[in-house]
Amino acid sequence: GYGHTVPLSDGGKAFCIIYSVIGIPFTLLFLTAVVQRIIVYVTRRPVLYFHIRWGFSKQVVAIIHAIVLGFITVSFFFLIPAAIFSVLEDDWNFLESFYFCFISLSTIGLGDYVPGEGYNQKFRELYKIGITCYLLLGLIAMLVVLETFCELHELKKFRKLFYVKKDKEEDQVHIMEHDQLSFSSISDQAASMKDDQKANEPFVTSQSPTSNDSSLNN
Repeated sequence: GYGHTVPLSDGGKAFCIIYSVIGIPFTLLFLTAVVQRIIVYVTRRPVLYFHIRWGFSKQVVAIIHAIVLGFITVSFFFLIPAAIFSVLEDDWNFLESFYFCFISLSTIGLGDYVPGEGYNQKFRELYKIGITCYLLLGLIAMLVVLETFCELHELKKFRKLFYVKKDKEEDQVHIMEHDQLSFSSISDQAASMKDDQKANEPFVTSQSPTSNDSSLNN
């Protein structure tokens, strides 16, 4: 969060804390759900289409697609908005406008540059709503690009270098413990099944020895 609008009273500060604790996780869940749905149509299906349709290598197609998607994102959410902000904001040049776009979409939000704060700003409310929509769409686009690059095979291999490797002895101990647990659970299940079968068997009346002797004498 950046800007000059801040809570001053104790009640406003407490409400801001509670609202942030509830709102930030829901915002992250919303962005994650949106990105996971968008990336299917923007990244995975196009790469799979060129791989199956034209027979190109999937890794090569994924790299080219990631570069093209990154270039489009930088153009539409950094360069073009920076040019627009440099025109709409009287005291901003292109570098300052690009700096605002980068600081905002990277979620740093220093607050040293805030658009729409000029005294002669026309259509201030509409301008603020447009900036809010731009920031939301830009943040989603940035997450889509990052997720696209993270799915590259080369980056996955690079990330494996930082994984913590387990010792073989620990793995064998875990496997033996798992086997013992599974064996004990199977034996417990077998014992319980036998008990159930005995409980479900019909009762058989045993004949008395005297009746057996009389039958043999006859």
